[in-house]
Amino acid sequence: MTAADAAAYSVMVGCGETYLPAFALALGLGPVASGLVASVPILAGATLQLVTPLAVERIGSNRGWVIGCTVVQAVSFLPLIWWALCGQAQLWQLLVAASAYWSAGMAGAPAWNSWMAGLVPDRMRTAYFAKRSRLSQFGVFAGFVVGGLVLQFAEPRGLTLPAFAILFALAGTFRLLSTACLWACREPRRPPTAVVGALRQPLPARVAAAVRDMWGRPSGALVVYLCCFVFGAQFAGPYFTPYMLREMKFSYHAFMLVFATSFLAKSLFSPAIGRLASKIGSVRLLWVASLAIAPLSLLWLPSTHVAYLAGVQVLAGTCWAAYELAVTVLFFEALGDRERTGVITVYNLGIAVATVAGAACGGLLLRSLGETRGAYAAVFVTSCLLRLAVVPLLRRVRVAS
Repeated sequence: MTAADAAAYSVMVGCGETYLPAFALALGLGPVASGLVASVPILAGATLQLVTPLAVERIGSNRGWVIGCTVVQAVSFLPLIWWALCGQAQLWQLLVAASAYWSAGMAGAPAWNSWMAGLVPDRMRTAYFAKRSRLSQFGVFAGFVVGGLVLQFAEPRGLTLPAFAILFALAGTFRLLSTACLWACREPRRPPTAVVGALRQPLPARVAAAVRDMWGRPSGALVVYLCCFVFGAQFAGPYFTPYMLREMKFSYHAFMLVFATSFLAKSLFSPAIGRLASKIGSVRLLWVASLAIAPLSLLWLPSTHVAYLAGVQVLAGTCWAAYELAVTVLFFEALGDRERTGVITVYNLGIAVATVAGAACGGLLLRSLGETRGAYAAVFVTSCLLRLAVVPLLRRVRVAS
């Protein structure tokens, strides 16, 4: 059932989450606003997910907390459906709805990781998560393609916003299906209770304590590196969608074709990446993936031809699939059971801060240079340099002995 949950969840991401920036553009908001919709809500989600350890301790079950969060995430699509049907929404309204979506998703993530650590035996984790990743990426691909086809059909008929309402309704439905799959899964053991006293401390105190515990450990080096790398990636990441839809005037069909190839590549190459991870280890895989990802944003500049950009996205999807698998496995190899939930909570907060900071800095540069094609090029080049600059931090990352 965990595989079915991954498939349904991923379809939701493909036809819902990935189209939020495009929805902002369709409502008449600018490219910087589109980038903010893709990034700022992640910080709100990461802040609210700090209640996860206390909530799990009060409920006494990772499973119960995760299921509750998935229901809230499904419901968060309702206001988006309403605004799409009404044909208007303010930026702050989109930020609130997207924040509810991300808050529910990120609040469930630490508990989900602890839950899966009890369900999946150590010897099976690399192979299992490689297969799960492949299924997930195929689900995102399927959802994204359906979304692109629906929007392409609706745009010439003047029905773009109602089409977004259909996509968000599908996304909420598939999230409820994934909730049903999670409901059918058991929880083999109760969450650790050794940190109950710490859980009753104020949230800032618990975050500070978790950071102190991570200092000098493999988990600390891993989190620092990932946050720095994400800052560089998000300097440009939120602006690929407005670059294609606004600057290059791509149709939804071309937009779907280019980005869908990335998700398809992730799905097709996941088995080979899983075998590579088993041979070279998760740390080396993270090295390879990081070095390959660093210059990717530069490849958007030589040509605007759809076929060329689709090829770039095949390469990008493969590299990011390797990165994501390495990170997933490392969170089980570099973290002990007792620290996993706390570290992932801090990690989510750090990644959110890095995401918003990177997107904000990229947006400021884009706005200051006039939102021209040259401005986008400057953002992409800067992102590449930032990613390369932090790769040496990987020397401190290792698997716990």
